[in-house]
Amino acid sequence: MPQPPRNRPHLRVEGTGQTERYTNPSQPTTRRPPYRDREQHAAALTAAIAQAIQAGRGEVAAREPTIADGEPGFYLQIAVPHGEGEAIDKLSNRPKRVEVVSTKETGDGANSYIEATVFVPAEAETYYLDKVEAYRDPARNTRTGRPANEALVARMDNVQIATVQSLFTDDVGLFPPSGQPVWWEVWLRRDTRERFMHVADRLNIQRREHIVSFRERDVVLALADAATMTRLIRNCDAVAELRLAKDTPAMFLGLGGGEQAEWSDELLSRINPPGMAAPAVCLLDSGVTQRHPLIQPVLDETDMHTVEPTWGRADTAAFWNGHGTAMSGVAIYGDLHPLLAGTDAVDLQHRLESVKILPPDGHNDPELYGAITMEAVARVELQAPHRPRVVCMAITSANPVPGKPSSWSAAVDQLCFDEEQRRLLVVSAGNIRDGLASATYLDANDLAPVEDPAQAWNALTVGAYTDKVNITDPDYRGWQPIGAPGDLSPSSRTSVTWSRQWPIKPDVVFEGGNFADDGLQAPEPIDDLRLLTTHSKPNLRLLDTIGDTSGASALAANMAARIMAARPGLWPETVRGLIVHSAEWTPAMQARMAGRSKAELHSLLRRYGYGVPDFDRAILSASNDLTLLIEDELNPFDKEQRSSTAKSKDMRLHRLPWPRRELLALGEMPVEFRITLSYFVEPNPGERGWTRRHRYASHNLRFAVKRATETVDDFRRRINRVAREEEDGISVSSGAGDDNWYLGGTVRDRGSLHSDWWRGTAADLAGRDAIGIYPVGGWWKEKPHLDRWNTAARYALIVTIRAPGTNVDLYTPVANQVSVPISVR
Repeated sequence: MPQPPRNRPHLRVEGTGQTERYTNPSQPTTRRPPYRDREQHAAALTAAIAQAIQAGRGEVAAREPTIADGEPGFYLQIAVPHGEGEAIDKLSNRPKRVEVVSTKETGDGANSYIEATVFVPAEAETYYLDKVEAYRDPARNTRTGRPANEALVARMDNVQIATVQSLFTDDVGLFPPSGQPVWWEVWLRRDTRERFMHVADRLNIQRREHIVSFRERDVVLALADAATMTRLIRNCDAVAELRLAKDTPAMFLGLGGGEQAEWSDELLSRINPPGMAAPAVCLLDSGVTQRHPLIQPVLDETDMHTVEPTWGRADTAAFWNGHGTAMSGVAIYGDLHPLLAGTDAVDLQHRLESVKILPPDGHNDPELYGAITMEAVARVELQAPHRPRVVCMAITSANPVPGKPSSWSAAVDQLCFDEEQRRLLVVSAGNIRDGLASATYLDANDLAPVEDPAQAWNALTVGAYTDKVNITDPDYRGWQPIGAPGDLSPSSRTSVTWSRQWPIKPDVVFEGGNFADDGLQAPEPIDDLRLLTTHSKPNLRLLDTIGDTSGASALAANMAARIMAARPGLWPETVRGLIVHSAEWTPAMQARMAGRSKAELHSLLRRYGYGVPDFDRAILSASNDLTLLIEDELNPFDKEQRSSTAKSKDMRLHRLPWPRRELLALGEMPVEFRITLSYFVEPNPGERGWTRRHRYASHNLRFAVKRATETVDDFRRRINRVAREEEDGISVSSGAGDDNWYLGGTVRDRGSLHSDWWRGTAADLAGRDAIGIYPVGGWWKEKPHLDRWNTAARYALIVTIRAPGTNVDLYTPVANQVSVPISVR
């Protein structure tokens, strides 16, 4: 049966959130440490620690008085077995200023370990030795007869003096050879920046001016060899960890596709440009050719910027192949082909802004790209502070990441979360550059990890799929497309190989074009299978092609700006949520998901994200479906005045204005119920094991739905039980309601965006008229000394009911219960 048109705005539900006192989850049950012979283990540790202390005293004695700054001390490297990571939290002692600064995993199989690097002040040099002596002495057993400090000491495998390699948290194979200067990312402990700068100056260590700051870490770039870095660490207590500064970000450039200039002129005659106050897509790229006739109506010269004045603001057509201008055409118009072929007027509702962040004739010197990104955003906001915008960046590092935060991805998260001005950033997932082959298609995508900074929790990370399979160019007669229609674009990267703790990336996929194969040569991204866009040299030709995740991310930014124009005032979290909420898997994707287990669905979700978004679904409802928008906040944590620990505080209970009568009338008719929860987290990066205490995210939120047979009180009790279980590390598979959820909590509860579908009967859905939003932890809670435990957490909740194949009006009964719906332009 044909579906009615989507011509009704989604309904905003005001004031539905009821604050509920949160039942504090119990502390997790501590696992008993692995069995060890107590005396033998204590003796071995005593000898190792004593030797490490002796070496540490040598490090302190070797400090150079004319160079040194900060508290005298040394670093220890402490190994615990893999799987015993909870011991890492017990290694620190704030009163004694003993701090775990970084961790890394080594070995494999039965010989795998977590190596924690700990800074120990000279005044506390015997801290671990005292712990072991207490563990060794039977007279100091606990009341239950267990050895003192057993939870820590029994898990310690070895202790030794740390080296500069101990603080290096990148792959060990990347550690520079002796004598070779390299650019390091130096991650500094809290409140130590000035001490580091003093020592670095005395050692003549060259630094970049950019600094990225987080709650517990500052990140700077420094040029030095390993020996000089060893001297710096010996003379300063500032360094928490070291990483290599990453190479110049990779760019994916469109290939030339000659088109007739008169097509552009005719389209220009049909364009109605936007006003200066309209929302904007802000491109961070190689610059834009503003004189292009299709770009001039939407890009004012005052909205063109550069992070380096000597580069200029215009696009670099030679070195970067005009990538910024190619991105611009898609960001404003989408794929130009249907517009050029059409005859209708084109009413543009958003503008363009540009910040050039790539040099005109080569690669950047090593820089902190997080700082560059922050500076670029600051420039456009200074120029037009009140203009709504979505920031789009299709630049990624050539080095894939395993999902762990970097200084760049954390800076992206910080930009999004900023309490003074929340922002929406769209980031491309990155592309496979070499080795594409039809025979390994999809397997190769699954093995190619998303690139930095696309692992950012708060960004909308965009992958590429394709529907482009028609090849009409006679020069490519006999060639075949690699990607099937509706499946992943051949170059798009995924997060299939990431650890399950990291967010699902990409979040969504947009059209990124296809590759063609003649069976003899390497596949090519031919013009027939690309997006049509603007060329950076309009004096030569006006049209070009683009594809891959660059084109896909430009399409995503285009959609975000159109939502901002159609729904003024929506939060960035809400716009991101609407894009994901509107996404659906194509038939090709659904065919691969049919009959899959939850584990297999998890892998496929990490390949396709939540599918392909749709603008009409994002902003409009049909009569037989209904979408509600809720923007709200809660206080997730609380702390008593004299307490040193924080606890969970509030949940929010939303009573939904449900079309109960209409649903009951449908009886056993199958319906679909979808929920998307979108919020931003405050990042706290720094590799220290990502344990409970050292979580990356400030807070995590979850949603749960009242069951048809539950009372509201029963529902509250279930939420509290589910929250306790998750805090205790117990797998939660049905916290949202029951097993009719397509993904379930074990799959969807990753990152800061959660979306899922419930399918059942209309009669059953009629009683599911309440949703609970509740916290489950984060560093705001685990680190109350950082004074963020009382910070409010805001969120966007999007709810849709669908009754496909029916003529029932679900929209009007709810519209009559809520306030005036949001207007749509």
